[in-house]
Amino acid sequence: MSELQVTPQQAAAAEKVAGFVQRHGLETPAVLWLESLQPMSFLGSQFMHILSPTVNVFLAESHWDAMATLLEDRRGMEYLLTRIERPEGAANG
Repeated sequence: MSELQVTPQQAAAAEKVAGFVQRHGLETPAVLWLESLQPMSFLGSQFMHILSPTVNVFLAESHWDAMATLLEDRRGMEYLLTRIERPEGAANG
């Protein structure tokens, strides 16, 4: 299996989501929720594409679309989980 290729925009969207989760102390519930939804990540990403035109509150539309594209691959969910679980303020990478 090839390595997941994360675009800079996808990485920025994941960092924004992770930062929000960390600022509000929601790491544990977010990880549990995302882990439980991981088998349906592709379906969820497609639903995100459907909602894309109406969502501007949580993420800018470009970040929303980047996150949806990232989650089309299950490895994208793992990528997001590692960002959430990383201590806040840790170096990118």
